Amino acid sequence: MTFLSPEFKHEDLLKIAPKDLPALASEVRQEIIRTVSENGGHIGSSLGVVELTIAMLRCFNPVQDRIIFDVGHQSYPYKLLTDRAGRFGTLRLKGGLSGFPRRSESPCDHFNTGHSSTSISAALGYAKARDLLGEDRHVVAFIGDASLINGLALEALNYVQETKTKVIIVLNDNKHSISNCVGGFSTMLAHLSASTSYNKIKSAIKDACRVLPAGGVLQRSLEGIHDQIKSLVKPNNMFDDLDINYWGPFDGHDVEACQVVFELAKRYDRPVLLHFNTVKGRGMPEAEADPTKYHQMSPRSSAKGPKRRSWSEAASEATEEMAEADPRVVCFTAAMSTGVKLERFRTRFPERFFDVGIAESHMLTMAAGLAAGGMRPWVFIYSTFLQRAMDQLMHDVALQNLPVVLMVDRAGLVGSDGDTHQGLLDVPWSRPIPNLEVYAPSDEPSLRQMMACAARREGPTLIRYPRGSLPARNDLFAGTEPLRAFQLRDGTEWALIGHGVTVHTMLAAREAADAAGLPLPAVYDLRRLKPLDVETLDDVLRRFPLVAVAEENYMEAGVGEAIAARIAETGSPTLLRRFGVPDVCVPHATPEEQRALYGMTPENVVEVCRPCLGLSQAV
Repeated sequence: MTFLSPEFKHEDLLKIAPKDLPALASEVRQEIIRTVSENGGHIGSSLGVVELTIAMLRCFNPVQDRIIFDVGHQSYPYKLLTDRAGRFGTLRLKGGLSGFPRRSESPCDHFNTGHSSTSISAALGYAKARDLLGEDRHVVAFIGDASLINGLALEALNYVQETKTKVIIVLNDNKHSISNCVGGFSTMLAHLSASTSYNKIKSAIKDACRVLPAGGVLQRSLEGIHDQIKSLVKPNNMFDDLDINYWGPFDGHDVEACQVVFELAKRYDRPVLLHFNTVKGRGMPEAEADPTKYHQMSPRSSAKGPKRRSWSEAASEATEEMAEADPRVVCFTAAMSTGVKLERFRTRFPERFFDVGIAESHMLTMAAGLAAGGMRPWVFIYSTFLQRAMDQLMHDVALQNLPVVLMVDRAGLVGSDGDTHQGLLDVPWSRPIPNLEVYAPSDEPSLRQMMACAARREGPTLIRYPRGSLPARNDLFAGTEPLRAFQLRDGTEWALIGHGVTVHTMLAAREAADAAGLPLPAVYDLRRLKPLDVETLDDVLRRFPLVAVAEENYMEAGVGEAIAARIAETGSPTLLRRFGVPDVCVPHATPEEQRALYGMTPENVVEVCRPCLGLSQAV
C-alpha cells in the first residue's frame, strides 16, 4: 500500500493506523532521498526527523497551530506531509518549492527561515500575539542542538519567563550541526541524554496514559504526574533554571511515544522544552555513517565534467602556507570547517584552529581579542553568515584597526539555497566601514597576491570570493600590482569594468562584442573595492566615453554607485551603465538562471551598451 500520493493532505495522517506509520516513514525517506539526489539539498537533518514530524503533525494542526522550524534544514518531511507531496520534485528548482520554510509557499509555513536560531524568538512573538488577540492555538518552536548555542536562541530562552506565555520548544538533538557540535552546551545535552531520567519519565508518562480512554481524561492525568515530571528530570540544567520545564530525552524515532509527549505538552500550561534524540541521516546508510558529508548534497547535474579545485580549497591551502611561516596565524570558522575546507588546517595546527559553533558574532570579537593580543586571525565565513556579525566587524575589529582578515566565502549569487543565502551584502555593507580594505580576486594567483597583502597589513581586510570552482589559470592576471585596477585588454570607445567573477563576464562580453561587429572594449579588473584605485579609474573615465561596470552583489551602495559618484565629482561626460543585482530578494534557481534573470550575462551587457555607443560617439 502506498500512502504518500501526490494528493496527500496533512489531514490524511490522522486516518493512518499506528501500525502503518513505519511504512509511511519509509516512503517519506525514499522520496526525500530521490528528490535530493536529483536536485540537491539538506538531506541529513530531514532524514533524521521523519518520525518526529509525523508524530507532531498527528498532534498539531499545521494551519491552525504555529509550527516554526529553525533554519529549515529539517523541514523536508514537513513539506511532504503538508499538502506539497505532488510538488516535492520541484524542490530548489526555479519556480519550485523552496529548500526552506516560506510563508508565501503554504499556509502551513508560518515563518521564513534560512539562518539558524530564530525559531524561539519568532515563537515567542507568535505566542504573545495569540494572547493579546485572544486566540486559541499552540505555538511550537522546532530547533536543533547546534542552533541552540547561538546567542539569539540563548537570548530568547532567557526571555521566555518574562513573556509569561506558553510555548512548546522541540529540541531535535542529533549531536551534529554541519560539523560536529562544539562547546559546553553539547556536553550538557549529552549528560542529560545519559541520565536515568529518560527511562523514568518515559515510564511515568506511559503509565499515566495507558488507562486513558480515547479522547479521555488526559488533563486530570497530567495533573497527577506534574510533580513527578519536575522531580524525575533531575540532572540540573539551564532550562529549569530559566523556568522552562525540561522533559526528556525521548526517542525521536518512536512515533507513538512522541505523540504521547506532544499531547502532554499541549495540555501543560507553562513553557516546556521537549528533548528528542534522533539520528542524522536515518534510513540512508552512507548518511548515517558520515553525517557531515551528507548534511547537504549537490544536484546530480553539478557532478558533470572534470572537477577543478575550489576557491575554498585554494584559500585554505594558502593559509596553511602562511601558518607554516608565521606562528601568529590562527584560523576561525563558525561550524563550517568542511564548507570552507579547513579540515587539513585543523589537523595540522590544532592549537591554532577555532571552530566556535554557530556563533558568528562571538567569533569576530574573539578574533579581535586575539589580534589585540598579538596574533594574526584569519576568519573564514560565508558572506550570508557575515551579516550576523556586522556590528562586531565594525565595533570590535575596524574601530580598533586590528589586523583581522575576513575570508568571505560564497560571495555573490549562490543558487538554489534561495534568498537567505545569497552573498550580496558584503560589498554594500563593508565599503563604508573605516579602516577596512576590501579585495576581490579573479583567479588563484590574484587570490594569493591579495592574501599576502592582507597578511602584511596592520588593519582589517576583507577578501571576497565565490562559491564553486576556480577559473582556469590565466596569465593575464600574473605579475600585476595586486591592489591596483588592471587593464586586461585594451580597446576603443568603451570600457568594461568587473571585479571577482564578473571580470570573466566582461571578458566574455568583449568576445560577444567582437562577434557582433562592435568596437572592441577595453576590460579592467578593479581588484580592490575599497579604497578604489581612483588614479586608474580617472584615466579610464578620461579615455572612454562609455563605461560599463558589473558586480555580483547588490547595486545599491555597490561599486557602480561609487564610480557614478566619481563621474559626478570630476565632471566627466562619461556614460555609465551598471549591471548587478537590483533591490530584490533573489529567488532560488541555479546561479546561471539568476544571472540571466538580472541581466548579468555577456550578451545582455552588449545589448544594453550597443545603443549607447552611438550616443557616446556623438558627445
